[in-house]
Amino acid sequence: MRVALPGSTLITRIGELVTNDGDGTFAALTDAALVIENGTVAWTGPADQAPAADSVVDADGRAVLPGFVDSHAHLVFAGERSAEFAARMAGRPYQAGGILTTVAATRAASDLALRANLRRLAAEMLRQGTTTFECKSGYGLTVADEARGLVLAAEVTPEVTYLGAHVVPPEFTGDVPGYVDLVCGPMLDACAPHARWIDVFCEDGAFGADEAAAILAAGRARGLGALIHANQLGPGPGIRIAAEAGAAAADHCTYVSQEDLDTIVSAPLVATLLPGAEFGTRHPYPDARRLLDAGATVALATDCNPGSSFTSSMPFCIALAVRDMRMTTQEAVWAATAGGARALRRPDVGHLRVGARADLILLDAPSHAYLAYRPGVPLVAAVWQAGHLCRI
Repeated sequence: MRVALPGSTLITRIGELVTNDGDGTFAALTDAALVIENGTVAWTGPADQAPAADSVVDADGRAVLPGFVDSHAHLVFAGERSAEFAARMAGRPYQAGGILTTVAATRAASDLALRANLRRLAAEMLRQGTTTFECKSGYGLTVADEARGLVLAAEVTPEVTYLGAHVVPPEFTGDVPGYVDLVCGPMLDACAPHARWIDVFCEDGAFGADEAAAILAAGRARGLGALIHANQLGPGPGIRIAAEAGAAAADHCTYVSQEDLDTIVSAPLVATLLPGAEFGTRHPYPDARRLLDAGATVALATDCNPGSSFTSSMPFCIALAVRDMRMTTQEAVWAATAGGARALRRPDVGHLRVGARADLILLDAPSHAYLAYRPGVPLVAAVWQAGHLCRI
């Protein structure tokens, strides 16, 4: 007789259980079962060998995956930019200055309005299987507005990123050094207590190499981990700056030289690819195949923001990665789960090995491949966070 684990849930008759191996590769079991206890994965294995549990969920041959880990999102904002998107689709190129439209709207918005929009987007992510996500500031660009953005973000996720260095605001036009001093000084003082990460948009029209390096160094001196927006709009120094700063990840990586590629692999850096941004700007997609073949660790994230990538859907990004970035379905799902976890240095999520946080999703499909095979279809049937079944 099998003894039930107290407070436990058995999910059985799983057609495909994606666990992800500790060595950085996709792994899955068929005809499997999983036991949740005390918010973590307590057991995985063949369904016919599963221990008893207090409650049972019949997966009925469907797939179970780790919850998606979205390691790059901008959710604290007000307003929308659909007219900009429509104009871009009609032929106007994307430029970083469009961010200032959202800055103006965000500064004018109340905390109540910002919180409501943030929670709406977080709920949207959960319904689509995202159980861990990062959230940046970057649409306030004053000391008070950046700090309140981080306080609001911390209400919905522990993965909070200070992005005062998104663009230079209008009041500092012609005085980039003055704004960098603010970002590294009073703004950092106000924001560091509410953040885990610091980020900088290292790009023409935003911040150059020396400025980005100084900003990341200031953040690291305050105990923040480093991230960077790098090489999105063209070749640049961002990947090198990320490596020198000991960053966890370089995000975008659309324009990668051979030297950049060698740096990503040797540092090592997680290359976080954001195909929603390329979809929304008609820029070339990153060459994921080249990165993977060179041995780089790749993550996928939504870059959810109102300008260049207004999607909260990791399944959509997986489909884009498979179709347009030449990733296999296994590589794309690994990048959207374990890859995102590595970008956030979170060993507890992104996999379903014993001891992992019990963040998992049940698909209304027999295989992970359906996420790309049936693009645009709402396949997430159930979500568990830390072992609790969520209302979606």
